[in-house]
Amino acid sequence: MKSDRLLSILLLLQTRGRVPARELAERLEVSVRTIYRDIDALSATGVPVYAERGRHGGIELLAGFRTDVTGLTADESRALFILAAQGAHAALGLDAALGSALRKVMAALPAPHRPAAEVTSRRILVDATRWNGGPTRSVDLDVLQDAVFADQRLRLRYRHSGEPETRTYTVDPYGLVSKAGVWYLVADRRATPRLFRADRIRSATLLADPVRRRPGVDLADAWETLRRQVEERPGGLDVTVRVRRDRLDMFLRMNAAYLAELPEDDGDDGTDAWVTARLSYGFLRETRQLLAFFDRVEVISPPEVRAELARAAASVTELYAF
Repeated sequence: MKSDRLLSILLLLQTRGRVPARELAERLEVSVRTIYRDIDALSATGVPVYAERGRHGGIELLAGFRTDVTGLTADESRALFILAAQGAHAALGLDAALGSALRKVMAALPAPHRPAAEVTSRRILVDATRWNGGPTRSVDLDVLQDAVFADQRLRLRYRHSGEPETRTYTVDPYGLVSKAGVWYLVADRRATPRLFRADRIRSATLLADPVRRRPGVDLADAWETLRRQVEERPGGLDVTVRVRRDRLDMFLRMNAAYLAELPEDDGDDGTDAWVTARLSYGFLRETRQLLAFFDRVEVISPPEVRAELARAAASVTELYAF
């Protein structure tokens, strides 16, 4: 829109001082002629802007003219430019809007805070995605966003992990949450909070019915309840293992969610020393992930876990036997 472009020109000039018309045209993806028409429009509204021709010319605001966002402290100004991974904005279709918003905020910051905010944007980057996350199914959040902002119910076709068939649910959405690069829909189903991983939603249909959220509950409340259910799930199956010290760091990273307590060093300083660790699992088959460490992890107890791993190892041996 022209009004957005005029504001962008104004704020760019405030930030940069004199800017060549061609550079403004390239940044705003319009012609140089359009830029000069926009300058005339700004001047007609009382903005003291002028253009100088020649090799070192450009478009500039009259010295001393500016608009400030007042009341921001230095730390608040810096905090605005520490942003999460751009992937989150791209998934919501807001990448371009983010860049435009940051330019406007930078230009409107009080002059004493602007250098610190600019340095922060170049020195601090937050990337919420995990290493070695592997390929993920593309996620279309458009319908989910429509439901969230329009406060309407959704009908989902959803495939749970480990299930070949989809299920159909009618839900009342609270909002969307991005955690470690994965999008989740937080919604009520029959007045009970549920978490739906966006890349497992096979289809989403916006219904005409308004949402029926529980009174006094917002997205943050529902997310906190669901987060606790995931992170504080009862273990039920306590397992004691020995881990080779040379694989301990990797073992701790891969099993952080199952650790019941910090490992105990057995006191041997040799390269083949074992370290004792205690884990807590929700169900027996879940312990099979310990086989990923081959002979670098040994289950000490309970006996049923040793038997489960032996069965799993035997199945693999049979599969690959000549």
